[in-house]
Amino acid sequence: MAFSITVPASTANLGPGFDSIGLALNRYLHLEVEQASKWSFICSSPGLENIGTDNLVTKAATFASKEWGKVLPPCQVVMKNDIPLSKGFGSSAAAIVAGIELAASVCGQFASKAEKARLASLWEGHPDNVAASIYGGLVIGTHSEESTEILHVEAPNIDLVALIPSKILATKKARAVLPDMLSYKEAVQASSVANVLAAALVKQDWELVGKMMLADRFHQPYRQQLIPHLPDVCAYAQADEDAYGAALSGAGPIILCLVKEGKGEAFASRLHKQFPACRAEVMRPAVQGSAVSIAQA
Repeated sequence: MAFSITVPASTANLGPGFDSIGLALNRYLHLEVEQASKWSFICSSPGLENIGTDNLVTKAATFASKEWGKVLPPCQVVMKNDIPLSKGFGSSAAAIVAGIELAASVCGQFASKAEKARLASLWEGHPDNVAASIYGGLVIGTHSEESTEILHVEAPNIDLVALIPSKILATKKARAVLPDMLSYKEAVQASSVANVLAAALVKQDWELVGKMMLADRFHQPYRQQLIPHLPDVCAYAQADEDAYGAALSGAGPIILCLVKEGKGEAFASRLHKQFPACRAEVMRPAVQGSAVSIAQA
């Protein structure tokens, strides 16, 4: 049995939607899979040339197969990755989703998108990136040990411009700077901003989305010490007539700008001139989530 798996990248949070809002992106993790006598991984993508068999894909596949009470057979995997590593585009989440898709295929286990999102969220601890990679488009979700609830919204018709620095930022380090708790008053205010962001996203009120992205109180004020140019980039996007707003992509260090449809290239050129130490890359929301294709005999 041979098959291919394609999983889109994702951006999480969009500012105040911390650990609950995700958007799929048109950058992808590709796997060509075939059952074999032992596990093997082949990948020539940057940063993954020496990938072993003890990786996130196999770990997530093993986890899923155990949850289903199945025995996971070994596979030969040829992998290609277009998602930047450790920069805020959900590369780890894509690997987790790929592992779950692999396990479902080789174990003959049907699983709905909701079931896959539940398993991935149990592994990851939150649903934003993994659910976006599974469903495609925009997702708003909540997760606990008892349940995972995902609202799927169609991919928005906007351009996205990513400002990508050369350095990486480990999620563990980005989470370490967050406070252990917020005061009741601060938590209420932060939640109200996140609520308005979610409603604005569903209504596609992009001006209001941009305003709420900048009003986050959950994580960006604290992570700014790790990404000191964040306020300048956000202010630049807010002032530009073609941009709606900007926010850290996940834990960063990529900063993602939401831009009017068809204006991405022009805005990216201006943004790069303003911040020449970073690369400005235009992309789009991914309409489709993870997919499996059976190889033709």
